[in-house]
Amino acid sequence: MTERPRLTAAIADVRRAVREAWDACGVTAGDLVLVACSGGPDSLALAAAVAFEAPRAGIAAGAIIVEHGIQAITKDVAERTAAILRELGLDPVRVAHVSVGQVGGPEAAARTARYEALDEAAAALDAKVIMLGHTLDDQAETVMLGLARGSGPRALNGMATHSGRYLRPLLGIKRETTHAFCEDSGLEPWIDPQNSEDRFARVRVRQAVLPMLEIELGPGIAESLARTADIIREDSDYLDAQALDEYEHCVSAGPTSLVLEITKLEALAKPIRNRIILRALEVFGGTYSRAHVLAVNELVDNWHGQKELTLPGVRVVRTGAQITLKTTKTLKPGAC
Repeated sequence: MTERPRLTAAIADVRRAVREAWDACGVTAGDLVLVACSGGPDSLALAAAVAFEAPRAGIAAGAIIVEHGIQAITKDVAERTAAILRELGLDPVRVAHVSVGQVGGPEAAARTARYEALDEAAAALDAKVIMLGHTLDDQAETVMLGLARGSGPRALNGMATHSGRYLRPLLGIKRETTHAFCEDSGLEPWIDPQNSEDRFARVRVRQAVLPMLEIELGPGIAESLARTADIIREDSDYLDAQALDEYEHCVSAGPTSLVLEITKLEALAKPIRNRIILRALEVFGGTYSRAHVLAVNELVDNWHGQKELTLPGVRVVRTGAQITLKTTKTLKPGAC
């Protein structure tokens, strides 16, 4: 990689996406950005684009490689990827070896371990953002999985370009473009064999569902799903903000409980009320579905002296004009 690759459309598109993402989220000269890189085509293309653009903008750029230890080959892949990134000019480049648990299944457990490692690296290095290589195709797959599971706005929102310290510049870039970037740049990405294993729901969506929809409904399905996520996110962000404003007026906290005021909840539109109930439940640390939220909402709209609800990690009781969410554990200060 001593010769600079010629500027092709794919290289120009990915570099432009990086610059625009930095401008949009306020990354400026002197900041440190970290690229999360697996060695695959998407994250490797992103890393190479960052390595090119960062010195021209006065931005420091490094990388973090999370090695999950699930496959025997991944340690070698991580070291090879680290060498490529250093050759590209990224510094520092760190490899984080993590242990993957079992909670939520293999995909969810690996994701949890990965993000914990990324957060630790960003905190240790005082990075402004962590850049992730999710593409438009990843966004479409996320929305399709959310539709299939009936997961509601949170899943249909898809992934945000900028969320906290995470930055996803490539959500408007197709996967074929990142592959072309690597080919045009003379980069040899790692092709993870697990990305072809149909035991994973996301792989089945990628290899079977979306191609079938393209055949039956015409081209542009991925773009349409990504556009749908953008539209839903705008509405959802507004409703979330409204619910957050109302939350403090409807909910009060004790050492081991939260109290919801019925008359105040009754005055709110259902989308706002349901968000408040979900936020209150999540204080107790469980995972709550729409069915749980609707069960609590029944105590607002259709209460006739029924017994308390027992939900994951919390008991829900209505007494008069109040609903109390109770736990046996002490709530953390500021948890509500």
